[in-house]
Amino acid sequence: MNRRALFGLLAAGLWALAGCGGPSPASFKATDITGADFGRHLSLTDHHGKPRTLEDFKGKVIVVFFGYTQCPDVCPTTLATLREVREKLGPDGNRLQVLFVTVDPERDTEQVLAQYVPAFHPDFLGLYGDLEATAQTAKEFKVFYSKNPGKTPTSYTIDHSAGVFLFDTQGRIRLFGSHGNTVDAYLHDIRALLAESK
Repeated sequence: MNRRALFGLLAAGLWALAGCGGPSPASFKATDITGADFGRHLSLTDHHGKPRTLEDFKGKVIVVFFGYTQCPDVCPTTLATLREVREKLGPDGNRLQVLFVTVDPERDTEQVLAQYVPAFHPDFLGLYGDLEATAQTAKEFKVFYSKNPGKTPTSYTIDHSAGVFLFDTQGRIRLFGSHGNTVDAYLHDIRALLAESK
């Protein structure tokens, strides 16, 4: 085989490894959903009263989590885990944005979210919308939620999908982390996503 033919084969192999300009391949702990046709749009209001979309956070890894402030277990546990992740990232923690989307806009007002969400970390943001916007956002992310009546009109609970969605620094949905993911697993995946942008 002459040198020109050998060079051609090597170049073809390197091109195949490089891909076509998409996200670089990585081994993730969470479920890789790169290229999914959902979770592309989000338009809600944060607990400061500011309209927010995913585009506002480009340059950061975004974690989107659906829940509600009166959730007895899954929501506070997940937010506490994400707080630990944020702290263990050190300086890179400034390149992480956690967004807590309430599925209970009737009780989770701007004021309630402003007290609840920053208690886990001051950089975390609570997002809310009216009933229609909440339903549309949940549908966009394929998130299920259902109200269960309580003893009084305001003592209801809400069943909802557990897990978090992770976006890369270009605002593309990449990973789904199941409830119970460890701090180390999140750290691994977030660092991998941050490394892609360097």
